[in-house]
Amino acid sequence: MYSENEPQQWLEEHGDALFSYALSRLKNRSSAEDAVQETLLAALRSQDRFSGSSSVRTWLIGILKHKIVDLIRKEGREQPIDEIETFETPEEEFFDRKGRWRIKPVEWKVHPDRVLEQKEFMGVLFQCLEHLPDRLHRLFVLRELEEQDSALVCKELGITPTNLWVMLHRARMRLRGCLTENWFGAGT
Repeated sequence: MYSENEPQQWLEEHGDALFSYALSRLKNRSSAEDAVQETLLAALRSQDRFSGSSSVRTWLIGILKHKIVDLIRKEGREQPIDEIETFETPEEEFFDRKGRWRIKPVEWKVHPDRVLEQKEFMGVLFQCLEHLPDRLHRLFVLRELEEQDSALVCKELGITPTNLWVMLHRARMRLRGCLTENWFGAGT
C-alpha cells in the first residue's frame, strides 16, 4: 500500500515540485539539485519529528527554504571582494539629472495583486530575476521572496542597511523594467 509519508516515495512524488521551487530561487540547476538533495537528506534524518500537521510537500518545502537560504549565504561569503560593487547603476538609464523619468513607465493595465496569482507571470518574474547580477539576485531572493529580516540579510551579505536599501532599489528598478518589457508591455 502506498503512503506519501514513506521516505522512499518523497523524490518520486515531490521531487519535481521541490526542484522547480529551488530553481526559481537559485540561478543554476546544479545549486537547485544540491538544495533538493540536502532537503531530502535533512527530511530523512528528521522524519521522526514530522508531526503530520501539514502535508509532506509543505514540510519538505519548508526544509528546502532553509537550505536555499543556507546556499545563498554560502555563495555570498565565497564571493570575491572585488565583485561586490561592480554592477552598473540603472538610475541613469531611467532618470535625468533632476530625478525625473526619462521615459515615463507604461501604465500597468492589470492590478499587480491579481497578476501574482498567475503562473505565467511568475515564470516571467523568475526569468527577470535570472538577469540580475548575482549579488542583487541573492539579496532580492533573501529579502523579498524568503522574507528574511533586513538585519540578517545585511549580516549574511556583509553590507550596511543603507547599502541594502540601495541595492534593493536597484533590483526593483531592473525587475520593473524587465517586467514592463516582457509582461505588462508585451501585449501593447
